[in-house]
Amino acid sequence: MNITQLFNIANLFVLPFWALMILLPNWKITRRVMESYLPFLVLAGAYLYLFISSITPENAQALSNPQLADIARFFSDETAAATGWIHFLVMDLFVGRWIYWEGQKTGIWTIHSLSLCLFAGPLGLVSHILTYWISKAFFPNSLHNSTATVAEEA
Repeated sequence: MNITQLFNIANLFVLPFWALMILLPNWKITRRVMESYLPFLVLAGAYLYLFISSITPENAQALSNPQLADIARFFSDETAAATGWIHFLVMDLFVGRWIYWEGQKTGIWTIHSLSLCLFAGPLGLVSHILTYWISKAFFPNSLHNSTATVAEEA
């Protein structure tokens, strides 16, 4: 399998998980699927393979003391770019999963935050935290009384 194929497979691999969380959040199967860490292990395996493939002594040196120009050169290589992209896929999906479970625990609407997280991970996280704070401030009775969330502690 070449780098382009792995890149394309990884992009397609995450879509069913996002679709379940966004379109069918309360479905029993969605909950069961999202309980698993297996998707992250699969993606992390692809990431590890690409990471090892993309590290050269020069790249390791550049990454050990990162300068913007060195990072730009590093990501100009297809393998390095695919490695970085799969890093985004893993982390965005992990944050999306956290948002999903927080929504399940608290009853907060998460579709907008998950959609943002799919396309721009950190913006989805910020959206969820703001949604939580607004819900807590203006609709405190609508929140489920469940275990404390990380958003409460922030």
